[in-house]
Parts: sequence; C-alpha cells; structure tokens
Amino acid sequence: MDKAYKILALKENISNKEAKKLLDNAIVYSKDKRIRASDIISPNMPLKILQTDEIRELFRDDKILAISKPSFVDSFILEKKFRDWVLLNRLDKVTSGVILLVKKDSNFRNFAIEEFKKNRVYKEYLALVNGILAEEITINKPISTLKNHFARSKIDFKSGKSAITHISPLKIYGKKTLLKIVIQTGRTHQIRVHLSSINYPIVGDSLYGGVEFRRLMLHSYKIKIFDYEFCAKEGDFWKYIQN
Repeated sequence: MDKAYKILALKENISNKEAKKLLDNAIVYSKDKRIRASDIISPNMPLKILQTDEIRELFRDDKILAISKPSFVDSFILEKKFRDWVLLNRLDKVTSGVILLVKKDSNFRNFAIEEFKKNRVYKEYLALVNGILAEEITINKPISTLKNHFARSKIDFKSGKSAITHISPLKIYGKKTLLKIVIQTGRTHQIRVHLSSINYPIVGDSLYGGVEFRRLMLHSYKIKIFDYEFCAKEGDFWKYIQN
C-alpha cells in the first residue's frame, strides 16, 4: 500500500510531479471512483486516466470567440491559448460546454460585460441528477460563497445574493433525470448548490452530495447574447449520458 501518486507514477512510468498533476486534475479513476493524490491504495488497484476532449472553436468574428470547453480544463487556460482574447464568462474546471471570450480593450467587451451584469444573457445548461424529477421547478434561494483555497457556496437567506434557477426535466435514465436548466443569475456553483438544496445533487458532484462518477455531469449547452447564439452539442457529456 502506498500513496496514489507514487503508484500512478510507477504504473505510467512518469514522475511523481506528473502523477500528482493528473490526480489533482481529477482525471484518474478506479471504476467510477475518483482517486486523489493523497489516497492510500494497493499497487494492484486498476487505475484509468480519462481522455479529455479537445478544446473546440465554435465561432469567431472580430468581436467574440465561442469555445466548447472540455471538462477538467481550467477556463483561464483559454486566455493563454487564444492570446488576443480575454474571458467574458467562466465555467468551473469540471464543467464542460460553451464559454465566451472577447477582444481585449474593445468597446464590445464593455457592452457584453454589462449584459451579464444586468442578467440579460440567456444561459442554458444540461445536468444529470440523482433521483427522478418529473415536474418543472424554479428555485429562488440566495447564495453566499466562501473563497479560500477553493470556492464553496451555500444557501444563505440572511446575507446571500439573489439566485434564480429554472429547471425542466427532459428524460429519465433509470433512477436519474436529465435536466434542462436556465439560470437567471450567475452565482458561483449556483446550479450545483440549488440542485443539492432540493435533494437532487448532480451526478459526480461529491462537493455537494452527488455520487462519485467519472466527471461532473453538468454541461453549458447554450448561450445567447445580443444577436449571437452558441451551442455545444458534442463532447463526452453525451457519451456518459448514453453509458
């Protein structure tokens, strides 16, 4: 028995540092259970490194760049990859889907930021949750966020900020439900916290009560801003839904 990063390094013939990075990026699993760098495991435990999707460009003009971000990729990496562009919105590292960038120091950037601030941007997500949810529901519960080494949010009726999430069931898969989710606001971990608060945590969301899975089953499917509309219709989210 030894720490997971040491065993992974031996199995893959890589350095301990490289092994730790893979484990910290949440892409090493044994069956459907995520393995962490500090876990003590057997050398005989089967380990699988998930293959992440490629970063895909959905649309580009002289004002806006729409990207389909894979799960396990940090949003800020996109600013390094696309040098003349800056993030307009962000997604959690473990969330996949549409993310937008705009040209630096442009008037359009200022206008677009204002659209987000005034909640005039349409943001539609897909999520697979534990349990059967058969009716549409709107969750209107304020959220506060504590940001230390990592962010964690909670329902906070005393000092939280307004957060509104509209939920529509799309399909039942056994004892799980695929949901269409439209967020009217954009608080940190809003969808994850709201779904957990009604006892329908997202599959793979161990931070907020979901069962362990190979990834967080949350996907930014569609964004509409001004006259633009972008959809991320492909990716491993769909593969895991089908499996």
